[in-house]
Amino acid sequence: MPAANAFPTSDDDVYALTARGEAQIRSAETDLSPLALQLLVLVDGKSNLRAIRRHAVGASGAEVDDAIGDLLRDGMICPAVPVENDAIEFEMSGLVPAPDRGAGAISGETDSGLQSLREHGYYVRIARRPSSAPALPQGRKPVVIVVEDEVHLARFMRHFLTFEGFEVRTAANRAEIVEAFRQSPPPDLILLDVMLPDADGFEVLAKVRQYPALQTVPVIMITAKATREAVLKGLAGGADGYITKPFQPEALTTAIRTMFGLAQPVPSTDVWKNDDRGR
Repeated sequence: MPAANAFPTSDDDVYALTARGEAQIRSAETDLSPLALQLLVLVDGKSNLRAIRRHAVGASGAEVDDAIGDLLRDGMICPAVPVENDAIEFEMSGLVPAPDRGAGAISGETDSGLQSLREHGYYVRIARRPSSAPALPQGRKPVVIVVEDEVHLARFMRHFLTFEGFEVRTAANRAEIVEAFRQSPPPDLILLDVMLPDADGFEVLAKVRQYPALQTVPVIMITAKATREAVLKGLAGGADGYITKPFQPEALTTAIRTMFGLAQPVPSTDVWKNDDRGR
C-alpha cells in the first residue's frame, strides 16, 4: 500500500527542476542523499521516469519512485512537458550561465569546459554535507591534495587554499599523485580533476575509495567534464562533491566548508578553526 504522502507516478512521467531543485546542485551546499542528487542530475525536462530508473546507479525502481515522490513533495522537481529542442529548453529554464571569466577560466581545459557549457547549458556546484562531518585536525593545518594538470589553475588553487589556511600538495600526473598520497600526514581533503595526461580522475577516485584510511576523506571533483553522465559517474564512484569549470573561488570555499560542516558565510581569516563548529 503506498505511503500517505506518496505522489502518483507512471513510466511516461517527465520532470523538470524547480528553482529549489537547481539550488541543490548549483549552490555547492546540500544535505540531500546520494540517490536524490543523482535524480536531480538525471531530471532534464525530457527523460521519462522509465529512463530515470534505468540510469540511476545502485537503486531499485521502487527506491527511485519513492525518491521522486519525495522530490516532488519537497518542491525540488515538478511535472514537465518534454522539450525536443535542447537550446530552447535551456533558454526557457535559464540554465545557460553568462560567460564567466573568473579564477577557473584561466586554462585550456577550462576554456573547453566553458565551451561545453555554452553548447550544452549544463553545470553543477554540488557539495554534500555528510551526516557526520569529518574532523579537522588539531594542532596542524588541514592538508589538501590538488590533482590538476593545468599549471596556471593549479598555481591559483595553491595560492588560494594556502591563504585559506590549508597545507597544499599539488599533483599533475600519475607519479605525482602517488607521491602526494605517500607523504604524511594523509590528506583531509582531495580536489580531483578528471582529465589528466596519464591518468583518469574517475580511476583515481576508485583507488582512493579502496584504501580504508582514505574512504572517508572528502573528495570534490573539479573538472571541465560538464555532462550529466560525468557527474553521475563521479557521484556513483564516491565523490562528495562535483564542481564544473569555470568556477568562482567562493563556490570552492562554500563546497569545502560544506564538507567539514562549517557555517557559512566564510570570514576572510582563520577560516578552518575547529571551534568554528557547533559552539
